[in-house]
Amino acid sequence: MKTAFYAAAASLVAGASFAGGYVPPVVEQPVAVAQTRADVDWTGFYAGLQYGQGSLDASVPGVTVDAGDFDALGLHAGYLRDFGQFVLGGELDYNNVEHDDFDGSADLWRLRARAGYDMGKFQPYVTLGAARLSGEDAKETGLTYGIGADFLLTDNFSAGLEYSHADFSDVDGTNIDLDADMVQIRASYRF
Repeated sequence: MKTAFYAAAASLVAGASFAGGYVPPVVEQPVAVAQTRADVDWTGFYAGLQYGQGSLDASVPGVTVDAGDFDALGLHAGYLRDFGQFVLGGELDYNNVEHDDFDGSADLWRLRARAGYDMGKFQPYVTLGAARLSGEDAKETGLTYGIGADFLLTDNFSAGLEYSHADFSDVDGTNIDLDADMVQIRASYRF
């Protein structure tokens, strides 16, 4: 009887130990999470301040001269609509332009369409529209275009940098053309 008991116990222990053999523990590989852009919606109204500096070129047929530099301080307001990757909108801005070499100032109004690329908190864009320059001696409407980028600092505040060019042909009916290049820093509040 004792022999049968030991034989049964030995077969139970031996059967369990040889049943599956050694199985190493399973180590799960880490899962790489793809980086996604922050979910930012640029849709809405915005308004802000801008400051910039630029240069003027005056030309008559065959001759172009440097007409000096200027400072511009202004306001802007607009609306953007975010369509996923692309952002479209319009903007109206006003700049008080002070020429470095002459007394007096001029008003520069611009109405522009804006098309941007949504990269989360960063949005590069291009602009195209009309510009109206009004000074003591001249008034003229011309074409303006530019390129810039805005960076969203908080949900409501953004900062940006923009380059723009404006073309004014035959100012006040003369043969004089004015070209203005300007770089501006911008701060905007989003509503």
